Amino acid sequence: MFAVYAASQDWDDPLSGLELGDRPEPAVPEGWTTVTVRAASLNHHDLWSLKGQGLPADRLPMILGCDAAGLDEDGRPVLVHSVISTPAWVGDETLDPKRSLLSERHQGTFAERVAVPRSNVVALPEGFSLEEAACLPTAWLTAYRMLFTQGGLKAGDSVLVQGAGGGVATACIVLARAAGLRVYATSRDEEKRARAREIGAHEAFPSGERLPAKVDAVMETIGRATWEHSIRSLRPGGALVISGTTSGPKLDDAMLTHIFFLQLRVIGSTMGTRAELASLVSLLDATGHKPLIDSTIPMTDARQAFERLESGDIFGKIVLTLD
Repeated sequence: MFAVYAASQDWDDPLSGLELGDRPEPAVPEGWTTVTVRAASLNHHDLWSLKGQGLPADRLPMILGCDAAGLDEDGRPVLVHSVISTPAWVGDETLDPKRSLLSERHQGTFAERVAVPRSNVVALPEGFSLEEAACLPTAWLTAYRMLFTQGGLKAGDSVLVQGAGGGVATACIVLARAAGLRVYATSRDEEKRARAREIGAHEAFPSGERLPAKVDAVMETIGRATWEHSIRSLRPGGALVISGTTSGPKLDDAMLTHIFFLQLRVIGSTMGTRAELASLVSLLDATGHKPLIDSTIPMTDARQAFERLESGDIFGKIVLTLD
């Protein structure tokens, strides 16, 4: 079957290890099933895999991709939950110390077919295109968990989303506005600030600019470049929820004095559960909001899609499609 996979890894030139071509059909263990992929979206996780982070070289070649929407074995439209927990695990899948994502231990979604545990298949309601649905399992699920599970935010609360433009950040903006939050966003790019307002931010500011009021929570995916601004933007008792460090994890100053004196909470967040994915789908279905797609590219042109992701010049999700 056709697939997009990591054949080798290079930290400085990750796309040198990207290959497109024929790969074996997926193995289907007991309790698993196959999904015929129609759409799959890119994540920075895919670039990290090509760099050599999170994917040991002895597992190559590895089909990339965490997210997919397609058809189950009965031809029904479904969504794939990409967090794979151990068979005996009960409860929140993201807390299983032996959990993994598709494309880490198990072949990923950038292929004609993918094998997943039956419990990882989520039915898709009418009104969702498969391209829209393919955006949900990583970036949008991460945003949902950050805002509502880890952040504990509710209607009337205020939130700052750092770095408007990326998949998680744009999802945070849309979901926060849909849930009745006051939403601030930042970006270095004036055009991205304008688009952040279009998709739901009440106000958008240049990176590092002081906000008109302290916020209840900050959604942080940038790391080093925005950390100080995030801490300074929080009200006493506020929460900083972090799910990524795209500018690097090593801080010049962790702002520990501010954190303990203002009794701030710093909360890590990774992906989300199958139940949260189902709740996310229900929220979008009920509110009429849709995932934000930057571009749709045939999977046969996946290299172009990876080049766009690596450039950072995107707003929303890049979706790969298969006929």
